[in-house]
Amino acid sequence: MPLKEDLQEAVAEILSEQWPRPPDGRFVPEPEDLGLGNYAVNLQATVLYADIAGSTSLVDSEPAHFAAEVYKSYMVCAARIIKNEGGSITAYDGDRVMGVFIGKLRNSSAVEAALKTNWAVRHLINPAIKKQYGDKEYQLKHVVGVDTSPIFACRIGVRNDNDIVWVGRAANYAAKLSSIKEPDRIFITGEVFEAMNERAKFGGEPKQLMWTERTWTGMNKMRIYSSGWARGL
Repeated sequence: MPLKEDLQEAVAEILSEQWPRPPDGRFVPEPEDLGLGNYAVNLQATVLYADIAGSTSLVDSEPAHFAAEVYKSYMVCAARIIKNEGGSITAYDGDRVMGVFIGKLRNSSAVEAALKTNWAVRHLINPAIKKQYGDKEYQLKHVVGVDTSPIFACRIGVRNDNDIVWVGRAANYAAKLSSIKEPDRIFITGEVFEAMNERAKFGGEPKQLMWTERTWTGMNKMRIYSSGWARGL
């Protein structure tokens, strides 16, 4: 069958096929857990995006091997921290990693992962770069975005080449928050802030609020919170 007719038939089938009522997911699915048809699961999930800031200038100005080392260092730290806090790695997208958290403590766990990733950048990655490449002035910067919402998870792609798409506000907003270019390195929505526990809100001795309420002018003046704090491992 010619490609045009093949694609027309595929799109028509997708749009006409009925979706069975999605069950409530009790775990973060892998692609093989879902069929390629119109099948999905519903999740109450918190999504975290950890993103390297200034990656374009990094690859434009530095040797490829150095940029790759920075990418790999950031990804291994962020991914292991996400998993250590109970999250699931659902995507590596160039210079960023996506984590999904479910369960009663999903908001607190995601924020703890963000705070610890911030610490890893400051106290592990950048000192290691300085130790290895003392002549370089490069300092890794990053941004973490976190949001929570219902998620409709379904499988997309073709046989032997497919993945899960995470349909819902949290995935989109977390990604957009991780693109904010400001001195603070962590941005969360008001819903995340209200749901997380006291440990995720307060730090230092004596205890003080780690978060500043903001207005997200680029998203209909939505209430968000930002922080430059870090939590040690």
